[in-house]
Amino acid sequence: MSSPTPASLEVSGLAYAYPDGHQALFGVDLTVERGERVALLGPNGAGKTTLVLHLNGILDAGAGTVRVAGLPVAKRNLAEIRRRVGIVFQDPDDQLFMPTVREDVAFGPAASGLRGPELEERVHSALKQVGMEEYANRPPHHLSFGQRRRVAVATVLAMEPEILVLDEPSSNLDPASRRELADILRSLDVTVLMVTHDLPYALELCPRAVILSDGVIAADDRTQDLLGDEDLMRAHRLELPFGFDPRSVTMGA
Repeated sequence: MSSPTPASLEVSGLAYAYPDGHQALFGVDLTVERGERVALLGPNGAGKTTLVLHLNGILDAGAGTVRVAGLPVAKRNLAEIRRRVGIVFQDPDDQLFMPTVREDVAFGPAASGLRGPELEERVHSALKQVGMEEYANRPPHHLSFGQRRRVAVATVLAMEPEILVLDEPSSNLDPASRRELADILRSLDVTVLMVTHDLPYALELCPRAVILSDGVIAADDRTQDLLGDEDLMRAHRLELPFGFDPRSVTMGA
């Protein structure tokens, strides 16, 4: 019998204090299976960014372990971990720095040694996944904000990651761009961890949600159930838009 496929992400007992003594995480346990889409929710200062920065080794665990597809996040594995964990920043201009869209998307795979037709195919495939293949020769700064965000996603997809981590993916998007990005994210065959304050977007895209509060996992359940628990939401400073009823939304897969 073949061994079972390891979870995309396994976090166990993760604790972390910054050099100034501020304790940001107090023993986080989280498992995300292959192909899951999970929303990471919580108030400002809850430790969400600190947790994300452990996933690709930018921060080194003070205590506990982090594994990506069964591989420990450790110095000896950092090159492979950073290929497997793709982070899409809130501001696409933090990710796009080359003269053309094509060069931005090619940058990561080329740095990993991909060349020639294989590189071109990887770039074309990533741009096609986000509906931006027609813009390959455009300068990124000539694109709309929503288009730049889609290209930023493509730069990560070109690395064929195990996990796509999205930091506030819907921020500053107009309604049409917001919907287009949601359609793209639903179509991807990749594990998604979405850090967001946009609770309706989390409900639309992520069947499961985790609330991180004061450095610990305070809740982990179906997104619809978490958002419908008024006492839980109030206790962790999470607020739905006025008049929005999560129980009235038909959940997608």
